[in-house]
Amino acid sequence: MEQVIMAGFGGQGILSMGRFIASAGLHDGKNVSWLPSYGPEMRGGTANCNVIVSEEPVGSPIISCATALIAMNRPSLEKFESYVEEGGLIITDSTLITVKPQRTDIRHFEIPATKLADEMHNSTFAGIILLGKLIKESKIVTVENFEKALYTLLPPKKHGLIPDEMKALKVGYDY
Repeated sequence: MEQVIMAGFGGQGILSMGRFIASAGLHDGKNVSWLPSYGPEMRGGTANCNVIVSEEPVGSPIISCATALIAMNRPSLEKFESYVEEGGLIITDSTLITVKPQRTDIRHFEIPATKLADEMHNSTFAGIILLGKLIKESKIVTVENFEKALYTLLPPKKHGLIPDEMKALKVGYDY
């Protein structure tokens, strides 16, 4: 069972990231849960979501002990670092987070996702880049089913972006 917290500011695509992983988990034939949480602001407020992907039925969507954390801003790292289990995974956007986790009993990957996304001329790819690393390190879903999830969740008018989204996923996967 993988239990992932994804957190950052509103407008960074946090909730979409969670939906993509949950949908890919469904395509993998697994049980999933996606629980969003966000402040009243549309952009700039806090946003996070809990995603569980499991071979077994999911009893509760609330995560008290995460296997992984993706943090896209410093407040999110500081708030959720303690939720990650010993030996768990923390992935941070080092473009926006200049501090390291306090803990030494976790695996930590720093990826300059926002910078890399800007170099790809689409800042919305930052979250996809981080998901690439999550997929590689946790094997939470397959890359193939992640692509299927994009086709399932994105409206047809956005399907032309999916090849570039998959390139962004590969950037994070290979980083």
